[in-house]
Amino acid sequence: MKKLDEIINSTLDKINFLAPWLIRLGLGVAFSIHGYGKFPLPPEGLSDFLGPGLASFVAISELGAGIVLIIGGFIKKPLGNLVTRFAGMTIVIIMINVFSIAHRDWFITTKLFTSEQIFLFLIGLYFLIKGNR
Repeated sequence: MKKLDEIINSTLDKINFLAPWLIRLGLGVAFSIHGYGKFPLPPEGLSDFLGPGLASFVAISELGAGIVLIIGGFIKKPLGNLVTRFAGMTIVIIMINVFSIAHRDWFITTKLFTSEQIFLFLIGLYFLIKGNR
């Protein structure tokens, strides 16, 4: 068993650097798509719920956070850390509001933990905490 583990580790260590990039790209693209899907501004369904100004701000923030998260991975420290953490913080704030406004009935239920929203929140929190390190 130990030998198999060593073989797997030595093989996958060569591509270990890809792991955070896969997560970054997945979250960045997902958030960009969520934001872009709300265009043209103001987004109709969301405007009825939040008003046109706030709904437009949410759409732009989602699109921007996704793009900035991806770009932040290409920027060297310390600016790259700050940009990545800013995008992560934006995503976390948006997702907390999504949970508290649109999905109040999800708190501590299986619906919350089987939704894509919890993973968007957790990965955003990951980048807020970790930055580019």
